[in-house]
Amino acid sequence: MTTLLIATRNANKVREICRILGGDVRCLTLNDFPGAPVAVEDAETFAGNATGKVLSLAEWLTKNPEPVFRAVAAEEPFYIVADDSGLEVDALNGAPGVHSARFAGREAARAANSPDAANNAKLLRLLEGRPAQERSARFRCVLAVLRLVFSAESRRALPFSPSQIILLDGVCEGSIGGMALGRSGFGYDPLFVPKDCAQTFAELGDEIKNKLSHRARALEKLRQFIGKELC
Repeated sequence: MTTLLIATRNANKVREICRILGGDVRCLTLNDFPGAPVAVEDAETFAGNATGKVLSLAEWLTKNPEPVFRAVAAEEPFYIVADDSGLEVDALNGAPGVHSARFAGREAARAANSPDAANNAKLLRLLEGRPAQERSARFRCVLAVLRLVFSAESRRALPFSPSQIILLDGVCEGSIGGMALGRSGFGYDPLFVPKDCAQTFAELGDEIKNKLSHRARALEKLRQFIGKELC
């Protein structure tokens, strides 16, 4: 069994990742490691934020390996996976981008996330009056992945290098609708209409979204990467 430690406490994100990956992997989260550090998303890019989360968690686990041994057999493949993702709207010069989760509030790295409804309302307000051809957007996801190897004999993680971190990305092109529609999903899903679709992610539902989404495309690359590495 391959184990992924997903560097988040976001229940919606974890649920989506587990559904997409299916039963081939065991998914752990920061909720399984209560003492793990809280990552600060202070980079200007998705890749920078995802990489920072992985490094912070890997460094902590090398000093505090016992939670891993309690959860995973030493010989099992163990990966830390962190993602950063968000919405890029062309008419807003790529905003909200890395600030997607806190768009309606303060955009500082340590600011708390804003409610989804507030983020959506701000986006609609900024795009008010824009015609359909000026509402193009995309969801972007970047995954940072690092395999840690733990020694049963020394009860510690073997040394790792930041150069071992792999970056995988996924993009879903689309546009922003004129009003929030649908009840599924989270975040900007009620506003985002994927390319070649007539409904928002929130209307299409989880099953279809998890085949089209930015995160699904990045996770498919992760599945292929792990499969090749373990061959």
